[in-house]
Amino acid sequence: MTLTLANCTYGYRRWKQPVLRDFSYALPEGLTVLLGPNGAGKSTLLKLAASVTRPQKGQVALDSAPAGTATYRRAVAWMPQDIVPVPTLTAREYVAYIGWLKGMNRADAWKQARKALSRVDLADKSDARTSRLSGGQLRRVGVAGALVHGARVLLLDEPTAGMDPYQRRVFRDILRGLTGDVRVLLSTHDVADLAEEADHVTVMHGGAILHHGNTDAFLTHTPPGTVEGRAAEAAYTALLRSRGVAA
Repeated sequence: MTLTLANCTYGYRRWKQPVLRDFSYALPEGLTVLLGPNGAGKSTLLKLAASVTRPQKGQVALDSAPAGTATYRRAVAWMPQDIVPVPTLTAREYVAYIGWLKGMNRADAWKQARKALSRVDLADKSDARTSRLSGGQLRRVGVAGALVHGARVLLLDEPTAGMDPYQRRVFRDILRGLTGDVRVLLSTHDVADLAEEADHVTVMHGGAILHHGNTDAFLTHTPPGTVEGRAAEAAYTALLRSRGVAA
């Protein structure tokens, strides 16, 4: 099951340059980290892939299912940057409600909400009000909501922003546990966030892909003598500079 963007063009204003022009991309298996500075086109890519917006030219599809169809929407889940708690809902009610919005009946949504929370290590918070959860826990509830209807592709926009190091570690471990049966595309500004743990790394700048390949190929850009633990950051900086782009 492969999500692809084929020759897509998209711009937010007709009188401005498109953010993406004739852009093609195929999401590989496992966990892919999407890197790039502000304005690189990362969020636009995710919105097109999530069928939140439609390209002005080109096609987005999951195998033979075009973006926007019921089949596509059931299989592709998007988690935006901000997860807003609903004070009156518990974590399980919140996740079940998302499942219902995705077309599940109430009984199935309620049952699967418990399983989805277990997958993100929040079963013990099922009855906690979402307004009482920490920021990291709320992001994990967002992932549970994305998984409750059996999504095969998970799109995450800056999911670890604002998390402390411990919360990031928990979140990383959860994502690694999902990638056996779910393809994940995670956008981030923090180069060291997951790049060395990901299966693949995609680097964007100016609406174009500067690099796309497995993590080992990405890390070959690391300059000799790089301090241990800084390989991903150094590789990213060197890659941008090699293309004449200021990091």
